[in-house]
Amino acid sequence: MALAFDEFGRPFIILREQDQKTRLRGIDAQKANIAAGKAVARILRSSLGPKGMDKMLQGPDGDVTISNDGATILEQMDVDNQIAKLMVELSRSQDYEIGDGTTGVVVMAGALLEQAERQLDRGIHPIRIAEGYEMASRVAVEHLERIAQKFEFDVNNYEPLVQTCMTTLSSKIVNRCKRSLAEIAVKAVLAVADLERRDVNLDLIKVEGKVGGKLEDTELIYGILVDKDMSHPQMPKHIEDAHIAILTCPFEPPKPKTKHKVDIDTVEKFETLRKQEQQYFDEMVQKCKDVGATLVICQWGFDDEANHLLMHRNLPAVRWVGGVE
Repeated sequence: MALAFDEFGRPFIILREQDQKTRLRGIDAQKANIAAGKAVARILRSSLGPKGMDKMLQGPDGDVTISNDGATILEQMDVDNQIAKLMVELSRSQDYEIGDGTTGVVVMAGALLEQAERQLDRGIHPIRIAEGYEMASRVAVEHLERIAQKFEFDVNNYEPLVQTCMTTLSSKIVNRCKRSLAEIAVKAVLAVADLERRDVNLDLIKVEGKVGGKLEDTELIYGILVDKDMSHPQMPKHIEDAHIAILTCPFEPPKPKTKHKVDIDTVEKFETLRKQEQQYFDEMVQKCKDVGATLVICQWGFDDEANHLLMHRNLPAVRWVGGVE
């Protein structure tokens, strides 16, 4: 590598063997792109369908993922080629739109590229091949609409949905409990779905995982699950028909906005300050009790004194509950 200057004094770099490097053009570039797409499809081909094998992927940190879901495998893969990245995007959009068939679309795209390569070798122009594929897709969609069967379902008769869900779970690791998991999935979606608008906000469904136990222990809870303990170990663990007070403010005495310094030079002054704080807590706890709350959920924390007072006033509390919950 050498540095040279042009007539205006601007530097430019001369690379060794630059004249021997060539850019791929025409049919060579197309074949290189097709080869990249076929390589991605070849990786996923063996994990397609109920008899497909799982892939074991090791991440940069050494963590191991085992999956046969096309979108998951491609997400974990470190892909450099631009065409291969397009295949990853294809799988991701399929996962986002439909939620199933992520492996199938990539394998299908790879097969179409393989057939296109044969047509290129015969001298057919790429635009002609693309037009042919578009015509074929229209014919295929029309045929699918002719042979498709419609099945009716409603909130009370959801068996057709369970059968559909079981089909998609057949190729996953959870296939030995697919009936129970399919029912849980369908019930969860129907609980939050707007059937008139045909819209489902999946953010309203929360999946909480716990270490230990079996797949069969999975259950659906209609309500909110907040995985927190009571703030004091002696507070009751079971409350029926709870009236919950939700506090988004910290359960502690207010702090002045300005910088301040309190000088305490006698025991009496300290006692006065402590009593003042205790009285403030007492008022807060009493306000919660006056409105009929039997459980307090606080977004922020509270100190040990407040915790002690809540315990003595028989008002169970949970602290540090996130804003989403």
